[in-house]
Amino acid sequence: MATQKEVVFAGFGGQGVMTAGQLLAYTAMEEGKQVIWIPSYGPEMRGGTANCTVVVSENRIGSPVINNPQSACVFNRPSLDRFGATIKKGGLLLINSSLIDITSERDDITEALVPCNDIASKVGNARVANMVMLAAYVAATDIVSFKTLKKMLTEKLGSRKKELLEINYKAFDEGRKLGKKIAAKG
Repeated sequence: MATQKEVVFAGFGGQGVMTAGQLLAYTAMEEGKQVIWIPSYGPEMRGGTANCTVVVSENRIGSPVINNPQSACVFNRPSLDRFGATIKKGGLLLINSSLIDITSERDDITEALVPCNDIASKVGNARVANMVMLAAYVAATDIVSFKTLKKMLTEKLGSRKKELLEINYKAFDEGRKLGKKIAAKG
């Protein structure tokens, strides 16, 4: 793993972007890494914009402010418009192609279409689209291990939402398959 990796998860409120970012942050902490998780919400309660930045490092993190992240996982068109141009050269952009019908058209980054909502519906619950994206990102970057990620998901959902665990695991598996393909192309 590079010394530091940064990713922005961005979409509408209610798409689970904060949950995906938090789960990544918890997983990295569980693995003993240095972590920053910074949420940002639009003024609307639901349906407004939401994003979070996650920074993971083996070393101390110098600044929580990341203007040009290495990666972004965008769940809707406004998020692509806002963050697509900010990714560092050589970075990674994952686009939820279920809701976004365009690309950034950048040729200096790796860009991949991840049909999160379609896959989530296929595995049985449209609300796990965020887990499809998170798993695709983790598999594409090796930022954390899947074993630890699954452990943290199990801990965070725990007994409160046992019925959702299996569907989240299925979403992870599908996202992981896509992420491995992205890494192989990268």
